[in-house]
Amino acid sequence: MKTPSQTVGPFYAIGLCRSNEHELVSPDDSSAIVLRGELLDGEGASIVDGMIEVWQPVERKWGRCGTHPDGTFSFVISRPAAPAGEAPHLDIHVFARGLLKHQRTRMYFPDELDANAADPVFAGLGEADRARLVADREDGGLRFDIHLQGARETIFFST
Repeated sequence: MKTPSQTVGPFYAIGLCRSNEHELVSPDDSSAIVLRGELLDGEGASIVDGMIEVWQPVERKWGRCGTHPDGTFSFVISRPAAPAGEAPHLDIHVFARGLLKHQRTRMYFPDELDANAADPVFAGLGEADRARLVADREDGGLRFDIHLQGARETIFFST
């Protein structure tokens, strides 16, 4: 008899998000950008027990943030260098209840229009899909909400 698959946890807050890993650069650094967002389910409800990781591929910088009690997350980043042939972007991994495997997406910068248009991954998507991968400017920083399902679902890539 087979045992059905099921998720265990999540244990992100107590197991993986104990230390201050959301600052890829110091908030006092002149290049610092505050990135905020919210992790949302298919109904638009906040996911309060998720975890977001961001990666700057060229610099090999990494950060992690568990979602706060209101489903939000935040990072202090700097604008990453562009990988060869691509636009500057962050690789983002999303971990949440109900996911058997993390989801991977990208966040592009709103002021990199020419570079974004030339990026082969970005350019290969339809206009509506591209719009969901570009952060919004907000309060002197950036905002990037992640929707796991629904009409505004974030574009996720195979890992």
